[in-house]
Amino acid sequence: MLRLLLALATADALLLLAPRRLASRRAGLASMTLEISPPDGFVWGVNLDEGSPPPPSPPPSAALLFDCDGVLVETEELHRVAYNMAFEEFGLQIAGAPVVWSKEYYSFLANTVGGGKPKMRYHFTGIGAPEGARNHQDTAKVWPAPTARGGAVPADEAAGMALVDELQDFKTECYKQLVTKAGPRPGVLALMDSAIAAPGIAVGICSASTRGGFEKVVDAVVGQERLARLDVVIAGDDVSRKKPHPEIYNVAAQRLGLSSADCVVVEDSIVGLRAAKAANMRCVITYTPETQAEDFYAEGADAKLLDFSSGVEVGALFSPEGAVLPELLPGVRDPRP
Repeated sequence: MLRLLLALATADALLLLAPRRLASRRAGLASMTLEISPPDGFVWGVNLDEGSPPPPSPPPSAALLFDCDGVLVETEELHRVAYNMAFEEFGLQIAGAPVVWSKEYYSFLANTVGGGKPKMRYHFTGIGAPEGARNHQDTAKVWPAPTARGGAVPADEAAGMALVDELQDFKTECYKQLVTKAGPRPGVLALMDSAIAAPGIAVGICSASTRGGFEKVVDAVVGQERLARLDVVIAGDDVSRKKPHPEIYNVAAQRLGLSSADCVVVEDSIVGLRAAKAANMRCVITYTPETQAEDFYAEGADAKLLDFSSGVEVGALFSPEGAVLPELLPGVRDPRP
């Protein structure tokens, strides 16, 4: 019996035993004693001293990237409520009427403009929607008067965006309180766990939300233990251009060292779908009551379905060798028209 003592200063040394994700190896074990019985005639020629660098983790062959709001958890209504709380706190008025976003109008915004500040900028100026986007009669196209904050209507774009910054900060605090009671969408965490356990598949979250609100969601829904096993996590603050611009997904692929053809994105809205397709990635849509009427297949979705409650696992998206399947979710996705 050969007795091998592995002194592990950090859990990174567990790479010697199970090379998986870097982020999942931060357990901080102090030491570990392992009994190994080599076959007869076998000669050990390796001497592992404390401090020996572990071998590098093998690079992933593909990636599964999740949006957050609407994909991991149905939070769009919470966002809408939080915005209206901020509008009320600031006493926002246009022509003497309070600024309130209805469910129908917020659904339009969510499928037109990505990110909170861009949504407000678009609402108050009409600027920022992608070319060819639909118009909506409720879009104000005028800066509001913050009657509870002095009442002065912003005189220009700079002053208007300063107001938007303040509104977003207050909205984020409201949202952080609301989201603590949110739960995951059916089946999505099971799919995430299946991908985490699959060799060669990187897993990440790419959210347009600000990090303050985003962190509350992932803490409450994904959990710190699962979050620590992800390969990439990007919030809206980490990129300069919001969805539908593909920057957030391009950055994710770059950090993972993968081509866009090796990535599958899970989104819930037209805005997110456009971002994924602009990054030349495959995209699965799990629509919500607010987005189910959208024609996702016409916009290039590779598959769409209500949720993953049927028990979708990573094998429905990737081959055993870690390659993206030519056809995603056959037999599970909604039929094409």
